[in-house]
Amino acid sequence: MRKSPLLIVLTLLCVAPLASCVTVKPQQRAVLADPIMQFDGDPQAAAQLRHAIDNREGSYGGGGVSGGGCGCN
Repeated sequence: MRKSPLLIVLTLLCVAPLASCVTVKPQQRAVLADPIMQFDGDPQAAAQLRHAIDNREGSYGGGGVSGGGCGCN
């Protein structure tokens, strides 16, 4: 019995996200949180952009992961 290509593609699309689930140990989080793991291609250009946004918005900070601005840190 020959399986249809559509069935194979749908099966792969349903199974592929399951392969990316992983439990990260606490001691590994420091390595994954290293600034080199960020997607910024040029850290200097990203710093300039953050500075411009901070000046435009009239605020400083808030670019990190802690806090949501609602006071419920």
